[in-house]
Amino acid sequence: MGASGVKYRTRPLDCWPKVKELRLSYYKEIATARQDGKLVVTGGADAPAALLAGLGDYVHLSGEPYGATVGTESDFSQQCLEVAESHGFARDMCSYFRNYYGSVVLDRYFFGGPFPRPDLCLQMHICDTHAKWWQTVSQHFGVPYFSVDYPVMGKGQRQEWRREYLVGQMHDCIEWLERVTRRKYDDEKLIEAVRNECLSSSLWGEIMLLNQNIPAPIDQKSLFSLYVPLVLFREKKESVEFHRLLLDEVKDRVRQGIAALGTERCRLMDDFQPPWFFLKLYRYLETYGAVVVGSWYTAFLFGNLWDRPDGSFTRAIPPEERGMPMRTRDDALRALATWLLEMNVYDLHYLPQCKTDLALRMVKAWKADGAIIHLNRGCEIASMGSMESRLGQVKAGIPVVTYESNMTDRREFDEAQVLDRLDAFMESLGLRKLENA
Repeated sequence: MGASGVKYRTRPLDCWPKVKELRLSYYKEIATARQDGKLVVTGGADAPAALLAGLGDYVHLSGEPYGATVGTESDFSQQCLEVAESHGFARDMCSYFRNYYGSVVLDRYFFGGPFPRPDLCLQMHICDTHAKWWQTVSQHFGVPYFSVDYPVMGKGQRQEWRREYLVGQMHDCIEWLERVTRRKYDDEKLIEAVRNECLSSSLWGEIMLLNQNIPAPIDQKSLFSLYVPLVLFREKKESVEFHRLLLDEVKDRVRQGIAALGTERCRLMDDFQPPWFFLKLYRYLETYGAVVVGSWYTAFLFGNLWDRPDGSFTRAIPPEERGMPMRTRDDALRALATWLLEMNVYDLHYLPQCKTDLALRMVKAWKADGAIIHLNRGCEIASMGSMESRLGQVKAGIPVVTYESNMTDRREFDEAQVLDRLDAFMESLGLRKLENA
């Protein structure tokens, strides 16, 4: 390794243009959906969009990814935030919501034209903001709204009760969808959507496991773009096709020793959403030879991995591969409910010990040398338990740096302060900036 620190081969991802194309196509389809005769639905990214598949042609505008996208354009975001606040929504509310709702009130779609008017709102209630977010949107547009309540509890606790609770609500939701849309429901399309969602989630888990390799084949900044199909349309075949393509490419990168960062000499674990307007944070860390290899956000937001007895992780097996055939509507809903209840991400939002335990296991499994925690003022649920997680990791001997910011509200961000904290942290790990970095 020379003075520049380069020791691994690098090359751009071949599938990069494909994921950009899929993302843009998704948002363009939403813009023209009404004139194309498609059902327009909006709700959170957590919404059980697979339930919509049985209705035929539809689009689903996911609120949080849209709010994050608005947050990348500071001038437009500022207008949206201020408009939402002028309507009585406080600055400490979810900044995704404020960006989204401001865009609605301004009647400006980030991708051009007026904001797409929805036919209905559909949500799964997990975050404390979500149910009221979509109630507000439904009232603004005067459209029907349905929310499925997720049963938060310790992972694995009262699993059968929780599954029955979810399945019952999803049956009710489908009957409601038929009634308010006056469309005949197709169970075969539901089954295919559930199959696609579970397979997409499983494939993403495999991709994240490959990032345990040294050198890491993908960095965190890239993961934020690559997980877009999983977040936006995981129930569609295009998501499965993309994840198979990406998995093959990442396997090839591992075989050939292709690195995300040619100067990798330090590996860090992230936590939740970043400041979307300052993704340069990750490139800044690279000047020290540090690569962020993932987070529980990128690994588990919609990806699924199973826990091993030793605390490590393995591929989550989709329902049909483990003997859960999907022949009927009820089969599909039970498979989907089972899958959702097995995922790590939902319970750790409210149970700090779950967040701490997962962080400790991920640092070990992904061979990280330290951890970064974003004290995110724009998402209350993301920051719940963050300081407990920090304390647990520090007690375990893991170096941790925290910084305060907001995922999309730039008014809460102090660039100089954040970079100073990162500099001090990297120096505490014994690292100096690389030459020519």
